[in-house]
Amino acid sequence: MGVVIEREEWALTPLAYPLLSAAGLAAVLLLPYFSARAAAHAAGPSSSPFDAGAGPFLRFRRAFLLLFALASVVEGIQSVFGEDEFVRCGLGREQMAARLAATAAAALFPGAISGVISDKIGPRSACIFYWVLQLAVGALKSFSALRCGWINNFILALASSVFSFCFETWLVVEHEKKQDLLFDTFWLMTFFESVSLIGSQEITNVLVSNGDNGFLLPYAFAATLSIVGILYIRNASSTTQHASAIGSYQKSFFAHVLRDKRVLILVLAQASIHFAVSAFWFLWAPTIVADGRYAQLSVIYPCFLASRMLGSAGFPWFYGATAPFQNEDSLTIAYIGAGLALSIVAYDYQEIGTLVILFCIFHACVGFILPSLARLRTMYLPNELRGGMMSFSLSLANAAIFVFLLQDAHPRNIENSTILGLASCGLLGAGGCIHMLRQWRKHTRQNARSL
Repeated sequence: MGVVIEREEWALTPLAYPLLSAAGLAAVLLLPYFSARAAAHAAGPSSSPFDAGAGPFLRFRRAFLLLFALASVVEGIQSVFGEDEFVRCGLGREQMAARLAATAAAALFPGAISGVISDKIGPRSACIFYWVLQLAVGALKSFSALRCGWINNFILALASSVFSFCFETWLVVEHEKKQDLLFDTFWLMTFFESVSLIGSQEITNVLVSNGDNGFLLPYAFAATLSIVGILYIRNASSTTQHASAIGSYQKSFFAHVLRDKRVLILVLAQASIHFAVSAFWFLWAPTIVADGRYAQLSVIYPCFLASRMLGSAGFPWFYGATAPFQNEDSLTIAYIGAGLALSIVAYDYQEIGTLVILFCIFHACVGFILPSLARLRTMYLPNELRGGMMSFSLSLANAAIFVFLLQDAHPRNIENSTILGLASCGLLGAGGCIHMLRQWRKHTRQNARSL
């Protein structure tokens, strides 16, 4: 007589995702009624934050957010399968780590200089380059014989690096004199990105079937969206010129990035959040199912994205003259909150429900941190160096990610808790650095008054 082993299943409450999504949407829709700054920019007392501004900027921002949302959908489609894509290609865990480590190493140098190239050729051209990379990946993965090629991972890693700065740089360069409206657009970008990542999951579920042909359809759809993005940007008008000499760029980069303590703090802060998000992406699923219980990960992950929506929607409530804290103070609290959430996960095993709550807190903090860092970059960094500075910070995080992936490709030398603990320390350290930035600006103002 055979023995039947029952598998215990952990189920997420059905109200979690709707409540988080409703809270994020409420924070956006109620903003004009409680924010004097948003009401001043809006056309009427009941206008939404999406209608802030007037004339050319409003038209540009609507088209820009739509294009950015499409880019986020493509990013989501390319990463939605996660480990399942490697499993379909016949790779084990150590082989996955080796593939990702080799990809990270190969893309490390091109990714590091991609921001410099973007600053030289202009952000519009960098956005077109991003769409070309996504078109190449989508076209290659649309064929079953080419789906598992190593070159796909390399191109995708380079595309993700370019995506992290090209759209933000394009927005800032085109409308650098409208800082308040730019700050509103930063959090809308994070909000739209989270919504689009959720939408990419739904699109993939619709297109995928049990057969291999259905599995290839999302990549063909991503390639089609890439063509749309290329055609739109080629026809879009631009008011900026980029023709600076390489020598002058190097001097400016050393003067305004490497020798400016404020910008170096932002470099380290950006690197810490990028490393933490990457560590989460690699480790959240094995952490949740570590006790052997079954959990529907495809139902849990949208809750994290909804938490990120909520965090980004909370950003405009915490900066401005009427905000309860200065933006640097709120950003410090967000870094500390994200660091503490990961530290609890790394310290000891928690129940699945507790892990989900901690990861939701982490993502809410990430949603607040990303537009806050974009705002500080606009305040302290020349626009013509933005891409180079952001790719430099990402290269620091990618170098650390490569080291850990290389260790994981061999018999396990580093525990998952150690990686999460280091990510937590990086976030807490970044919070301390942002607090130092706040103190330096306070002392600068006091010295200016005394003079």
